[in-house]
Amino acid sequence: MTPSGKPVLSELRLALEAHRPALIRAFWFSLVASLLVLAPIIYMFEVYGRVVDAQSMETLLWLTVLVVWVYIVMEVLEWARAELMRGASVEFDKKMSPRVFTAMFELNRARGTAGQVQPITDLRTVRDFFYSPALMSMLEAPTAIAFLILIYLISPVLGIVSLVAAIIQVGLGVMNDKRTQPPLLAANKVAIEAQQYADGSLRNAQVIESMGMLTNIHRRWFTKQREFLKLQAVASERAGAFQATTKVLQLTLSSGLLGLSAWLLLKNDLAGGPAMMIVASTLGGRVLAPMAQLVAQWRSVVNFKDSYKRLEELLTIIPARDAGMPLPAPLGQLAVEALVAGPPGSNQPILRGIQFSLAPGEVLAVIGPSASGKTTLARMLVGLWPAMAGKVRLDGADVFMWNKNELGPHMGYLPQGVELFEGSFADNIARFGEVDPDEVERAAKAMDVHALIAAMPKGYNASVGRDGESLSGGQRQRVAIARAIYGNPKLVVLDEPNSSLDEAGDAALARMIAERKTLGTSFVVITHRTSILEVVDKILVLRDGQQQMFGPRDEVLQALAQASQQAQQQAQALQNSQAAGAGQLGPVAGPAGEMS
Repeated sequence: MTPSGKPVLSELRLALEAHRPALIRAFWFSLVASLLVLAPIIYMFEVYGRVVDAQSMETLLWLTVLVVWVYIVMEVLEWARAELMRGASVEFDKKMSPRVFTAMFELNRARGTAGQVQPITDLRTVRDFFYSPALMSMLEAPTAIAFLILIYLISPVLGIVSLVAAIIQVGLGVMNDKRTQPPLLAANKVAIEAQQYADGSLRNAQVIESMGMLTNIHRRWFTKQREFLKLQAVASERAGAFQATTKVLQLTLSSGLLGLSAWLLLKNDLAGGPAMMIVASTLGGRVLAPMAQLVAQWRSVVNFKDSYKRLEELLTIIPARDAGMPLPAPLGQLAVEALVAGPPGSNQPILRGIQFSLAPGEVLAVIGPSASGKTTLARMLVGLWPAMAGKVRLDGADVFMWNKNELGPHMGYLPQGVELFEGSFADNIARFGEVDPDEVERAAKAMDVHALIAAMPKGYNASVGRDGESLSGGQRQRVAIARAIYGNPKLVVLDEPNSSLDEAGDAALARMIAERKTLGTSFVVITHRTSILEVVDKILVLRDGQQQMFGPRDEVLQALAQASQQAQQQAQALQNSQAAGAGQLGPVAGPAGEMS
């Protein structure tokens, strides 16, 4: 609540409220256009009253010109209303699409998922609702009150009947919402799950095909699809029943008012004479028309409400980040302070009490068994996950809070799962920013991938294909490392950079690190292979999420060798002890004259 007692509007609601003036103008356009619907009735009266009685061709001509002009004005108003709301939808999209895309990206990053693009679909649904038939019918609904007043002025009896019919139709609309919204929402949810399942299957098509999993995958997808179709059928059946009922009510009211007007006319209780029968019948149909159209378009209303709700939840979970004060370019001084970390949203830490520092130009190797927290540490060092406790600082600034648009050019990162993006080699290496050809070539040469790219028909403008599908695993890894070092970043974090490299690639990686460290670039290299250790300055050993050793390379390697030697001696001593114990127990346990 604000200090004045007003509720605080959500970010999405504020974006919609900004277009309230456009909605108000569209309402007035709708009101005038709806009232102009009376033009045919007035034209009919005038033709009967002026043309037929006076036998005037000139009057007929001018009345026809006037009514055609009214029709043109009515269509222009409806066109202007649609264009006004379409323009508002474009402005809404311009404002919210970057925010929604960023929030979707951050949510996927935090959860470690990919391909979850439902927020983009939800944004499109909300945007398209601006000029949908459902909203247009809502804007026309208030004119029904004007038509009710006109009918009442013709005859209070006709006005009361029309009002009762309108109330019944509103009740049908409420019942339609209660009956169709639950299955529609459930159908939408299942449809999203089925789409995401299909997308995930397509991304792993080669695995599915190679191991004969297609039938089982298809069966699971079809189960979700069948549930979606079932729920959608239930909603469509209910909505169809209400739509038919509202249409019957609309036709019944129009004909009923005509018959009731005739009865009133026979009793001399209808003001205005026989012509009012036609007027009352026509207006009666217009009273219920907006609600009938709204019921027919109710699915779009439910989809809008569902999409709006999901977008609000997303923007609440991922609030907009404050741009903050711009920071100077880092020098590469890395400090990890009592770091406790785990996946966002989890209370179970993976890393506990990690603490070390790295000077500009130093190279750190992070080693340890699987599931020791090495990849989590890599994510923390580049600011992907927030810390549960402690800090990761670069030149004294919190890496997670640092604006990534500012920090990104000074940071290089190679994740365990190498990802290249559809585009050219130059675009991928230059991080899809402004391409510096010399720097792109320099980075490619550093990883010995220049010759491969230059040999292609289009050179650096050649496409890498979707996910780099045209390249081998080692080639993808080299291109991705070239991207990580593009622009001479101050800190480069490489997670298993040589997992797919051959001996030549290993040598190129070591040579590149040795060259770049002389330029002041700090490296953190997570690896299981010892070939890279020749160029590192320090080693961090992780085990079970805890820091087991940290220090200069030679000291840590010596300590590890001593620990390994002690472990072997202890194991040998234990083995000897067990053997000796077995020899003493043998004669006792076995029968006379035998050794166990």
